[in-house]
Amino acid sequence: MKFLETPLKGLWLLEPQVHGDHRGWFMESYSKKILERCGADMEFVQDNHSYSAQKGVLRGLHFQIPPAAQTKLVRCTRGAVLDVAADLRRDSATYKQWYKAELTAANKKLLLIPAGFAHAFLTLENDTEIQYKVDAYYAPEYDRGIRYDDPDIGIDWGDWGGLGDAPLILSEKDMRAPLLRDCEPVF
Repeated sequence: MKFLETPLKGLWLLEPQVHGDHRGWFMESYSKKILERCGADMEFVQDNHSYSAQKGVLRGLHFQIPPAAQTKLVRCTRGAVLDVAADLRRDSATYKQWYKAELTAANKKLLLIPAGFAHAFLTLENDTEIQYKVDAYYAPEYDRGIRYDDPDIGIDWGDWGGLGDAPLILSEKDMRAPLLRDCEPVF
């Protein structure tokens, strides 16, 4: 597996080694031993699977606060997403900075997102699925969100992933999410 360091400390883009032949392909999507090489020493406790029926679904920015903060290992297993992680660690040199990567079923890339980051993704195709591992269980009382268009973070979503003027598809929860400046500091 190839580890590509991003400009945000602790956030890694991973390119698995894919072995293919006339039958199809094989790859390791997770190996604790391999992830320890990039300083990711955690035990994943839950796998999550998200399906979005339409292109243009935006989910996020989501995170959990301590003591249930989560590290995530995200991959797209069907379709394509624009995956975004934003640094919410106040003592970080990259506080409020973000990184985006296109994760697709075809490119098989993964994003390792440490605790202290908010996570969002925008579906670029219909019938898209992502799967991700987390190292802390879902805890609704610690679940938080920030608006996807927060001006203090300033994520460049481009033309909504090729959607042009088509409206984004958001949940009520994500439409009502607060701005970062209105949130209590947690990291």
